[in-house]
Amino acid sequence: MKVYYDKDVKTDVLKGKTIAVIGYGIQGSAQAQCLRDSGLDVVVGLRENGTSWKQAKKDGMKVASIEQAAKKGDVIMMLTPDMTHRSIYRNYVEKNLEENDALYFSHGFNITYNLIKPPENIDVIMAAPKGPGAKLREEYLKGFGIPALIAVHQNYSKKAKEKALALAKAMHFTKPGVIECTFDEETLSDLFGEQTVLCGGSTELIKAGFETLVENGFPPEIAYFEVLHELKLIVDLIQEGGIEYMWSRVSETARYGGRTRGKRIIDEHVRQNMRQVLEEIKDGTFAHEWLAEYGAGLPKFNLMKRSESQHQIEKVGAEIRKMFRKK
Repeated sequence: MKVYYDKDVKTDVLKGKTIAVIGYGIQGSAQAQCLRDSGLDVVVGLRENGTSWKQAKKDGMKVASIEQAAKKGDVIMMLTPDMTHRSIYRNYVEKNLEENDALYFSHGFNITYNLIKPPENIDVIMAAPKGPGAKLREEYLKGFGIPALIAVHQNYSKKAKEKALALAKAMHFTKPGVIECTFDEETLSDLFGEQTVLCGGSTELIKAGFETLVENGFPPEIAYFEVLHELKLIVDLIQEGGIEYMWSRVSETARYGGRTRGKRIIDEHVRQNMRQVLEEIKDGTFAHEWLAEYGAGLPKFNLMKRSESQHQIEKVGAEIRKMFRKK
């Protein structure tokens, strides 16, 4: 595995280039500001006079319509939500691409699933930060950065990788380190991680633990502390030094109980479900389902959101978190 650091990257390939950032949400705003602060010529492409337009102006960014930004840009960064990329690309970006331009993504979704098919005479690159936009910006302002993945899908100019690395360096990703991968590797692993562990799996495990304790007569407040509140402490230990480091920092009773009983919770049945989820990601089942849901106006998604926001753990948690606010 090759890891790239500041010393490995030159930014000359971006000299005189205009960077068009399409979108100014969680990632767009962070990446645009970091690139600008690193001395690059950045223009943000947005819907005229919308909320994001006004915010970008307030933040001191150069702002233009999406079409104008795409026309100006030598590097066009697609940083709106995944579901919007195809229509934005078809309506505003595609006709404004010129030979040797670079089309940039921070998630490979639209390339992996062939939703966008760029012309052959441009570069297609990715820098995928391993953290949310707020953290990206926070670490940049501290003088450090967050790790990232880079990938090249098309290398028409023979300098695509250099462009991806230069952009990564400008956003400080090469300070902690950047790893090279493919678009497909980033897309499939990212979706799998979100669905089975980071977002889907962890929240369902928390709720199942909470419900089990409450069903057996334990006060919901105690259940909340045991299965949700203390989870951050454990995750912080794992992130700091790894899983074995975490085990070394908890009680011997917790070590024995966790090692022996955890495998009964995450058993072969769970692993088989994970394999099935991964297969649905790989064969496009999830992507088509998600795009159909989005196109229909998110009826199932909004129903789940309304239902789960009324879960007892949400109501109990809202009260408990008040205990940790400064009076």
